[in-house]
Amino acid sequence: MLSEKPWRLEPMARLVMSVLLCLFVGSLILTAVQYFSTGGRMTWKFLLLAVIAAGLIWVAWVLVQKPWRLEDFRRRIISLLVIFYASMLLGALALNKAGADFRLNPTVHTLIGTLSFQGTALILIWRFLREHEVSWAGAFGFSNQRLHAVLIGITAACFFLPVAWGLGKVSEVALHFTRLGLKPEDQIPVQAFRHASGWPDLLALGVVTILLVPAAEEMLFRGILYPAIKQTGFPRVAFWGTSLLFAGIHMDRFKFVPLFALAVILTILYEKTNNLLASITAHATFNAMNLVVLMEQLAQ
Repeated sequence: MLSEKPWRLEPMARLVMSVLLCLFVGSLILTAVQYFSTGGRMTWKFLLLAVIAAGLIWVAWVLVQKPWRLEDFRRRIISLLVIFYASMLLGALALNKAGADFRLNPTVHTLIGTLSFQGTALILIWRFLREHEVSWAGAFGFSNQRLHAVLIGITAACFFLPVAWGLGKVSEVALHFTRLGLKPEDQIPVQAFRHASGWPDLLALGVVTILLVPAAEEMLFRGILYPAIKQTGFPRVAFWGTSLLFAGIHMDRFKFVPLFALAVILTILYEKTNNLLASITAHATFNAMNLVVLMEQLAQ
């Protein structure tokens, strides 16, 4: 069974909101890079709106890092929401004034998006663990029967992969026959692999897909969020809620069901082994096998 974790509410709230802010900053950086790489002009209106938007994000960051007290929790949340949405509005206005015409580069999109989310998440998790005065091994059970956890993770991924493919096909058929007229589209990372210009791009994409993404997502969703919610007395909310959130952040309606099923499997692995290596290994193996299949398809 999963051991109790020492996660406190205030650092938890700070971690989650910091990750969200970094994710939004990454989207702003991505937009700016793509805009200027396609010949965008630095107009004074664009620059003014962009500077104000960045300033608001900085104010939100400062508010998040300050100590949180129960009596001013509601006021702090409202202030953050106002600042966050104001910065999003100003960013959109900046793009409108600039008249940007984007031609998305999937590789750039994937790398910047991954580093701003999973990359910064690892750094913030490191700070989160320092605040709790606990090591990585102590926090996630890395020293508990390591080889056993790794082997279970690999085995679970191998058995689940065909199930995930089947669930994906069923989702595609179900959505195809709805009145929404939806058609499956490749996720941005898949597009990045399809349009990679050479081995350096493929190597960078492979590293983030197989190593960075599984480690960061498992530590955040299974290692921190799941036990924290469970310990508040809501184990079912923790189990199903974090699984739904994990599937939802990938923003792919056609892969939602298999991703949700994957999250359920990963949570069970962590719960039964008390070692997050089982979930990380299963996640990494799952990504690696899908990547091998994709590369074989591209080679044909």
